[in-house]
Amino acid sequence: MDKAKVLIADDHAIMRDGIRALLSNCEDIEIVGEAEDGKEAVEKTQLLSPDVVVMDITMPRMDGLEAIRRIKRKQPQVKTLVLTQHENQEYILSVIRAGASGYMPKKAVSSDLIAAIRALRQGESFLYPQAASVLISDYLQHAQRGDPYDSLTPREREILKLVAEGSTSREIAAMLYLSVKTVTGHRNKLMQKLDLHNRSELVRYAMRKGLVTADG
Repeated sequence: MDKAKVLIADDHAIMRDGIRALLSNCEDIEIVGEAEDGKEAVEKTQLLSPDVVVMDITMPRMDGLEAIRRIKRKQPQVKTLVLTQHENQEYILSVIRAGASGYMPKKAVSSDLIAAIRALRQGESFLYPQAASVLISDYLQHAQRGDPYDSLTPREREILKLVAEGSTSREIAAMLYLSVKTVTGHRNKLMQKLDLHNRSELVRYAMRKGLVTADG
Protein backbone atom coordinates (compact mmCIF):
# COMPACT_ATOMS: atom_id res chain seq x y z
CA MET A 1 0.00 0.00 0.00
CA ASP A 2 1.29 3.47 -0.93
CA LYS A 3 1.23 5.27 2.40
CA ALA A 4 0.88 8.99 3.00
CA LYS A 5 4.15 10.19 4.54
CA VAL A 6 3.54 12.68 7.35
CA LEU A 7 5.83 15.03 9.26
CA ILE A 8 4.53 16.40 12.59
CA ALA A 9 5.65 19.92 13.56
CA ASP A 10 4.65 21.14 17.03
CA ASP A 11 6.70 22.55 19.89
CA HIS A 12 4.82 20.49 22.50
CA ALA A 13 6.08 16.91 22.81
CA ILE A 14 2.80 15.74 24.30
CA MET A 15 0.92 16.99 21.24
CA ARG A 16 3.35 15.28 18.86
CA ASP A 17 3.02 12.06 20.86
CA GLY A 18 -0.77 12.27 20.70
CA ILE A 19 -0.82 12.80 16.93
CA ARG A 20 1.69 9.99 16.44
CA ALA A 21 -0.38 7.61 18.56
CA LEU A 22 -3.52 8.49 16.62
CA LEU A 23 -2.00 8.13 13.17
CA SER A 24 -0.10 4.95 14.02
CA ASN A 25 -3.42 3.11 13.85
CA CYS A 26 -3.91 4.06 10.18
CA GLU A 27 -2.49 1.55 7.73
CA ASP A 28 -2.32 4.11 4.93
CA ILE A 29 -0.37 6.76 6.93
CA GLU A 30 3.31 6.68 7.93
CA ILE A 31 4.98 9.13 10.33
CA VAL A 32 8.38 9.89 8.81
CA GLY A 33 9.56 12.49 11.31
CA GLU A 34 8.87 15.18 13.89
CA ALA A 35 9.95 18.80 14.36
CA GLU A 36 9.70 20.99 17.44
CA ASP A 37 9.93 24.37 15.70
CA GLY A 38 9.41 25.96 12.30
CA LYS A 39 13.06 25.98 11.29
CA GLU A 40 13.39 22.27 11.99
CA ALA A 41 10.15 21.65 10.09
CA VAL A 42 11.59 23.29 6.97
CA GLU A 43 14.87 21.39 7.28
CA LYS A 44 13.22 18.01 7.85
CA THR A 45 10.77 18.59 5.01
CA GLN A 46 13.72 19.02 2.68
CA LEU A 47 15.42 15.93 4.13
CA LEU A 48 12.42 13.58 4.34
CA SER A 49 10.11 14.82 1.54
CA PRO A 50 6.81 14.07 3.33
CA ASP A 51 3.49 14.24 1.51
CA VAL A 52 1.87 16.21 4.32
CA VAL A 53 3.26 18.38 7.13
CA VAL A 54 0.92 18.74 10.12
CA MET A 55 1.96 22.18 11.33
CA ASP A 56 1.33 24.26 14.44
CA ILE A 57 1.48 28.06 14.06
CA THR A 58 3.01 29.30 17.32
CA MET A 59 6.49 27.78 17.57
CA PRO A 60 9.96 29.05 18.57
CA ARG A 61 12.83 30.06 16.24
CA MET A 62 10.45 30.25 13.25
CA ASP A 63 6.66 30.34 13.39
CA GLY A 64 4.46 28.02 11.38
CA LEU A 65 3.39 30.65 8.86
CA GLU A 66 6.95 31.44 7.81
CA ALA A 67 7.75 27.71 7.72
CA ILE A 68 4.77 27.14 5.40
CA ARG A 69 5.95 29.93 3.08
CA ARG A 70 9.44 28.45 2.86
CA ILE A 71 8.19 24.92 2.30
CA LYS A 72 5.80 26.16 -0.38
CA ARG A 73 8.62 28.03 -2.10
CA LYS A 74 11.15 25.19 -1.98
CA GLN A 75 8.89 22.13 -2.24
CA PRO A 76 5.50 23.16 -3.66
CA GLN A 77 4.38 19.54 -3.94
CA VAL A 78 4.37 19.15 -0.14
CA LYS A 79 0.99 19.89 1.45
CA THR A 80 0.73 21.63 4.81
CA LEU A 81 -2.13 21.11 7.24
CA VAL A 82 -2.31 23.69 10.03
CA LEU A 83 -3.45 22.24 13.34
CA THR A 84 -3.73 25.08 15.81
CA GLN A 85 -5.54 26.48 18.82
CA HIS A 86 -6.00 29.82 17.04
CA GLU A 87 -9.43 30.22 15.49
CA ASN A 88 -9.97 33.91 14.76
CA GLN A 89 -10.51 35.22 11.25
CA GLU A 90 -7.12 36.87 10.83
CA TYR A 91 -5.25 33.69 11.73
CA ILE A 92 -7.32 31.63 9.31
CA LEU A 93 -6.78 34.08 6.45
CA SER A 94 -3.05 34.28 7.25
CA VAL A 95 -2.81 30.49 7.10
CA ILE A 96 -4.40 30.32 3.65
CA ARG A 97 -2.38 33.26 2.32
CA ALA A 98 0.82 31.60 3.51
CA GLY A 99 0.05 28.65 1.24
CA ALA A 100 -1.42 26.01 3.56
CA SER A 101 -3.65 23.39 1.96
CA GLY A 102 -5.70 22.78 5.09
CA TYR A 103 -6.75 24.26 8.41
CA MET A 104 -8.07 22.57 11.54
CA PRO A 105 -8.44 23.67 15.17
CA LYS A 106 -6.93 21.41 17.83
CA LYS A 107 -10.36 20.91 19.34
CA ALA A 108 -11.46 18.96 16.21
CA VAL A 109 -12.21 15.26 16.51
CA SER A 110 -9.54 12.70 15.62
CA SER A 111 -11.40 11.41 12.57
CA ASP A 112 -11.24 14.88 11.00
CA LEU A 113 -7.46 14.92 11.22
CA ILE A 114 -7.20 11.57 9.50
CA ALA A 115 -9.68 12.65 6.81
CA ALA A 116 -7.74 15.87 6.26
CA ILE A 117 -4.42 14.08 5.77
CA ARG A 118 -6.00 11.66 3.31
CA ALA A 119 -7.59 14.54 1.38
CA LEU A 120 -4.33 16.46 1.13
CA ARG A 121 -2.52 13.28 0.08
CA GLN A 122 -4.94 13.09 -2.86
CA GLY A 123 -4.19 16.65 -3.90
CA GLU A 124 -7.33 18.15 -2.37
CA SER A 125 -7.76 20.85 0.26
CA PHE A 126 -9.37 20.50 3.67
CA LEU A 127 -10.98 23.36 5.56
CA TYR A 128 -12.76 23.00 8.86
CA PRO A 129 -16.31 24.42 8.55
CA GLN A 130 -15.37 27.54 10.50
CA ALA A 131 -12.46 28.24 8.13
CA ALA A 132 -14.67 27.73 5.09
CA SER A 133 -17.15 30.26 6.46
CA VAL A 134 -14.37 32.80 7.01
CA LEU A 135 -13.09 32.39 3.45
CA ILE A 136 -16.57 32.74 1.97
CA SER A 137 -17.17 35.89 4.02
CA ASP A 138 -13.81 37.34 2.97
CA TYR A 139 -14.52 36.55 -0.69
CA LEU A 140 -17.92 38.21 -0.56
CA GLN A 141 -16.46 41.32 1.06
CA HIS A 142 -13.86 41.60 -1.70
CA ALA A 143 -16.49 40.93 -4.37
CA GLN A 144 -18.66 43.73 -3.04
CA ARG A 145 -15.73 46.14 -3.01
CA GLY A 146 -14.83 45.26 -6.60
CA ASP A 147 -11.34 44.70 -7.98
CA PRO A 148 -8.86 46.66 -5.79
CA TYR A 149 -6.58 46.97 -8.84
CA ASP A 150 -9.05 49.50 -10.22
CA SER A 151 -8.31 51.77 -7.26
CA LEU A 152 -4.61 52.07 -8.16
CA THR A 153 -3.40 55.26 -9.77
CA PRO A 154 -1.49 55.03 -13.11
CA ARG A 155 1.74 55.73 -11.21
CA GLU A 156 1.01 52.97 -8.65
CA ARG A 157 0.33 50.50 -11.48
CA GLU A 158 3.59 51.48 -13.13
CA ILE A 159 5.52 50.95 -9.90
CA LEU A 160 3.71 47.66 -9.23
CA LYS A 161 4.92 46.32 -12.57
CA LEU A 162 8.48 47.53 -12.07
CA VAL A 163 8.74 46.09 -8.56
CA ALA A 164 7.34 42.75 -9.79
CA GLU A 165 9.97 42.73 -12.54
CA GLY A 166 12.67 42.96 -9.88
CA SER A 167 13.58 46.65 -9.84
CA THR A 168 14.59 48.19 -6.52
CA SER A 169 13.10 51.44 -5.22
CA ARG A 170 16.34 53.26 -6.08
CA GLU A 171 16.30 51.90 -9.65
CA ILE A 172 12.65 52.85 -10.09
CA ALA A 173 13.36 56.33 -8.77
CA ALA A 174 16.08 56.77 -11.39
CA MET A 175 13.87 55.45 -14.21
CA LEU A 176 10.86 57.62 -13.32
CA TYR A 177 12.80 60.71 -12.18
CA LEU A 178 11.33 60.49 -8.69
CA SER A 179 12.86 60.46 -5.23
CA VAL A 180 13.35 57.14 -3.47
CA LYS A 181 11.04 58.39 -0.72
CA THR A 182 8.27 59.05 -3.27
CA VAL A 183 8.66 55.61 -4.84
CA THR A 184 8.59 53.96 -1.41
CA GLY A 185 5.43 55.89 -0.57
CA HIS A 186 3.70 54.76 -3.78
CA ARG A 187 4.80 51.18 -3.16
CA ASN A 188 3.49 51.15 0.41
CA LYS A 189 0.19 52.69 -0.69
CA LEU A 190 -0.42 50.21 -3.50
CA MET A 191 0.43 47.24 -1.26
CA GLN A 192 -2.04 48.57 1.30
CA LYS A 193 -4.75 48.91 -1.35
CA LEU A 194 -4.11 45.37 -2.64
CA ASP A 195 -3.73 43.87 0.85
CA LEU A 196 -0.24 42.58 0.02
CA HIS A 197 2.42 42.22 2.70
CA ASN A 198 5.73 41.45 1.01
CA ARG A 199 7.43 41.39 -2.37
CA SER A 200 6.66 37.70 -2.99
CA GLU A 201 2.93 38.34 -2.66
CA LEU A 202 3.27 41.37 -4.92
CA VAL A 203 5.02 39.33 -7.62
CA ARG A 204 2.38 36.59 -7.48
CA TYR A 205 -0.36 39.20 -7.75
CA ALA A 206 1.31 40.82 -10.77
CA MET A 207 1.63 37.41 -12.43
CA ARG A 208 -2.08 36.67 -11.86
CA LYS A 209 -2.88 40.03 -13.43
CA GLY A 210 -0.66 39.24 -16.40
CA LEU A 211 1.62 42.22 -15.69
CA VAL A 212 4.70 39.98 -15.62
CA THR A 213 5.42 36.40 -16.61
CA ALA A 214 7.11 33.60 -14.69
CA ASP A 215 10.17 33.72 -16.91
CA GLY A 216 10.45 37.52 -16.59
